[in-house]
Amino acid sequence: MKALYEKIIPPETSSFKAYAYEKDAFDTPWHYHPEYELTYITASRGVRYVGNSFENFEEDDLVLLGPNLPHCWKNNGPQPCAGAIVFHWGNDLLGDRWMEKQEFKSIHKLLRLAENGLCFQRSFAQPFKEKLLHALQRSPLQRLLALLTTLEEMAVTTKYHVLSADGFSYDIKTIDHDRLNTVQDHVGKHYAEKITLKEMATRVHMTEESFSRFFSKIMGKPFFYFLNEYRIRMACQLLIGSDLPVVQVAFATGFESLPFFHRQFKKYKHCSPGEFRKTYRGLA
Repeated sequence: MKALYEKIIPPETSSFKAYAYEKDAFDTPWHYHPEYELTYITASRGVRYVGNSFENFEEDDLVLLGPNLPHCWKNNGPQPCAGAIVFHWGNDLLGDRWMEKQEFKSIHKLLRLAENGLCFQRSFAQPFKEKLLHALQRSPLQRLLALLTTLEEMAVTTKYHVLSADGFSYDIKTIDHDRLNTVQDHVGKHYAEKITLKEMATRVHMTEESFSRFFSKIMGKPFFYFLNEYRIRMACQLLIGSDLPVVQVAFATGFESLPFFHRQFKKYKHCSPGEFRKTYRGLA
């Protein structure tokens, strides 16, 4: 099966789509669409996948995505609910070549950057929550103005980071959507357990060699690099949100050796687990 294509259909009264997402969980699989997307998370936490990037997300996560960039949000364990404010619009939002006009120069530059996905710092994002919620209740013209002014503010800040690496290559015709979702779902549920290459290859009906090539081609990194990076992100959540000793955090996130956990943590976070916990508690 090819990558899941999501068809975005704006209402008859508008040139773009804006809505509030409210469900028990984020259940949309890895997908793409030719429209730009602005998403503000209002409830829940988990892991956000964009291209070959994956990061923890929580409430007040604000992300801007370019066309045809695969993405999804996946929850970690049971949670009360999942909520988001979502805007979708096409290149023809204000007619042909509207972004070439001088008034939209900064927005044009922002949307070029968004081709790899942008995530904005929480301190910058939070003031937009009420603005975007309020826009959903207004007329189509007022929603459009709210979107444009939001993009203008995003265009002049430096409080963001790029998500997907430049080396990420997405070919809509060749990505096996089912296989990648199987991998993401299994790792999300079983990262604390031993996971082997043979097991993953069997789950997606491939040989180990074929699976390794498949995963590296799509994600731009070997499977075990991805798995260890995922485990370190889960370890960060435990270090921040619990008082578990570091050794218990290591074993709870799938590391069988404490020295190996320390080496991997320093590789991905450039500090020790203890230093990481101390830094974040100092900010609280």
